[in-house]
Amino acid sequence: MPGDPRALVARLGRPGLRAVRAVLAGLARAQVKDTASLRSFLIEYQTQVLGPVELTAIQRARWHADRNEVRELLRLDRQLGEDARLSRFAAASRAVGRAQLRRLQPLKDVRLVRRYWEAVGAGRASAWHPLVYGVMLSVYSIPMRQGLLHYGGRTLGGFLDAAATPLRLSLEDCCSLAAELDRALPALVERSLLPCEPSRDCVCARLPAPGA
Repeated sequence: MPGDPRALVARLGRPGLRAVRAVLAGLARAQVKDTASLRSFLIEYQTQVLGPVELTAIQRARWHADRNEVRELLRLDRQLGEDARLSRFAAASRAVGRAQLRRLQPLKDVRLVRRYWEAVGAGRASAWHPLVYGVMLSVYSIPMRQGLLHYGGRTLGGFLDAAATPLRLSLEDCCSLAAELDRALPALVERSLLPCEPSRDCVCARLPAPGA
């Protein structure tokens, strides 16, 4: 679902029912039907998508937003669309990302936000949620490590929230699974932190290839 459909950043409010429905549809396609399958799904997501793809993408988006690099941000948006690892989460990611980007529109003095939204409207960008979140970190000057931990926690928590009612999860099951995922998150964030500036010529500028 890349992101919590309820409160990634409280000041931006809710992305809406469409995003929640996209999350539930994604869980159904992944054949999540009980606590065991939900745990397997979330661990796979955490290790194969959240860490190697989304957290890296957030950092690159933050880097480009800090420097008002609109073309580079749009190029990164296209690259994410080509990554097969995000295919199961595409609908939810776009729904959440566009809802959050729309809520940034009152910041009319932020040129990059305006240009990004225009590109989405013209069909030249998807507004993947990790990228919009990276832009948010730049706009609100949120420290990177803090932002990544928040994103990871709220994303995983969003999946749990979405699954709790339809799967009839007990409070004990939810708390146990949340604690397990939270324990692994700090190390995942530390491994994802870019060691250098993501310039065009740096290996950090390229997202890991599918299966890497």
